[in-house]
Amino acid sequence: MAAGAQPGAMTSWRYPALLLAAFAAVFLGLGIAPHYRQDWLLENLLVVVAVPVLVATRHRLRFSNLAYTCLFVFFSLHEIGAHYTYSLVPYDALSVALSGHSLDAALGFERNQYDRLIHLLYGLLVTPAAAELFGHHGRYPRVWAVLFPMLFVSSHSVIYELVEWGAALLFGGELGQAYLGTQGDVWDAQKDMALALLGAAVSVTALGLAGRLPVKRAGSGPAVSPAPPGGSGPAVPPRRGHSGA
Repeated sequence: MAAGAQPGAMTSWRYPALLLAAFAAVFLGLGIAPHYRQDWLLENLLVVVAVPVLVATRHRLRFSNLAYTCLFVFFSLHEIGAHYTYSLVPYDALSVALSGHSLDAALGFERNQYDRLIHLLYGLLVTPAAAELFGHHGRYPRVWAVLFPMLFVSSHSVIYELVEWGAALLFGGELGQAYLGTQGDVWDAQKDMALALLGAAVSVTALGLAGRLPVKRAGSGPAVSPAPPGGSGPAVPPRRGHSGA
């Protein structure tokens, strides 16, 4: 251990570091011989921007283990979609192989629904980090503590749909269609954004019930950060570079 290093600080980062290593393995493994290399590259623009930003800003804002876990699950599932292209993820073939029954047929699906699942999970799994991002900067009346994370997810969903549309116009042809992934549904973008918002609403509700939203209490003193995710340790005033468990 380097001189001056604190054992507690080393332990604090062990779990996120393990998740980062696990995601690196997922990323590299699913990057081998993807179904459509050009689409894989486009889909991973999100990853090559977001993950380095999370690593670079880790000392300014250390998310909770819950938020890091949710981000890990989301990015890993996204990598599956990038490997196969979203419209060709063989979840139905897996369902038939494991149970002998078609999931799509049982649920009446007429298209591959993996992209819809990921949009729902974007809202569900990114919202905890969004709530902690706003909580790092202060406390808010309950309505804004609920709305800020939901608006964060909703606005990013709009931006992503615009990026998809722009890419389809720019690249056109097979690559544009693979990246856009509408599968003939003219309301695809609207349904994707609605699912992300639904996921965010469910996540915010769960966070609120667990007392993990940055709500400003009437008559309270200075704004405080939520207790560490493990449930141990007191809440502390937010400060730049604060590291929670």
